[in-house]
Amino acid sequence: MTARAEARTDRIRPRRIPLRIRLRRDWPLLVMVAPAVVLLIVFAYVPMLGNVIAWQSYSPYVGIAESPFIGWANFRRVLATPGFWEAVGNTLTITAFQLVFYFPVPIAIALLMNSVLRPWLRTTIQSIVYLPHFFSWVLVVTIFQQILGGAGLLNRLLASVGAAPLDIMTNPDTFLLLVTSQQVWKDAGWGMIIFLAALSTIDPSLYEAAAVDGAGPWRRMRHITLPALRPTIILLLILRLGDALTVGFEQLILQRGAVGQGAAEVLDTYVYYQGVIGGDWSYAAAAGLLKGVVSLLLVLGANKIAHLAGEAGVYQREQR
Repeated sequence: MTARAEARTDRIRPRRIPLRIRLRRDWPLLVMVAPAVVLLIVFAYVPMLGNVIAWQSYSPYVGIAESPFIGWANFRRVLATPGFWEAVGNTLTITAFQLVFYFPVPIAIALLMNSVLRPWLRTTIQSIVYLPHFFSWVLVVTIFQQILGGAGLLNRLLASVGAAPLDIMTNPDTFLLLVTSQQVWKDAGWGMIIFLAALSTIDPSLYEAAAVDGAGPWRRMRHITLPALRPTIILLLILRLGDALTVGFEQLILQRGAVGQGAAEVLDTYVYYQGVIGGDWSYAAAAGLLKGVVSLLLVLGANKIAHLAGEAGVYQREQR
């Protein structure tokens, strides 16, 4: 780059506003957000200090200050425990299955809703699909139990026609399909809202110009709709990967007794039973920290791949 081009770049580069001026200008916004920041610090960041028990032989009867430090022994014990790796395997299996069969569902529903021309019909369908998002997992599992359970609606219908009953709610072999269908029924409406918001930002004149040029519905979707959705898809995919080791704790712990530990034991339930139920707090803290580190690495790796693909991802460095 020549000296003249560098000088021109320096002239058009925006000047950084001093911190003192920004504080004076934005103090009402800072005051408004201060309570939320305080709550975040008190209930999210201060409890992180308790992770120090992962390097201790912690006992709640003597407290953190009096519990002896044992270094990395708890982490070595976690990595040497077969039950931990079984929980990791179940967690990754459920996450991968839901990533393939659940993640595309909100996108498909949003595309279908975007093609509905009557506003009242679109609003009605959106409300019906979105409603289960507000249900608790206790209610969702109860509804599925009433429909698919041993004495549920489905088996009563099969019995009325002389067919054999189906074992769905207590069958470990179908548990993966069951939890994925529950996840789709409960949260597909929430994902649909996000993608509909992304679709609303597309300029309608792009569709009109493409239609004039002879592009059909499928070509308009391929060349206009999907490229516009790509940043949102990549962002949600990165966040989903960061949450890969945290599948629904409430959903699985409610059904763990019905299908057994081998099918429903994931990292969160494993940490709960080892720490809270079993009283091995240091071991559970070490397992939880390992899960957090792996989740962070997944987010950073996925974000790097998004940058290589030309997308912003979750964050991006400031260009200098």
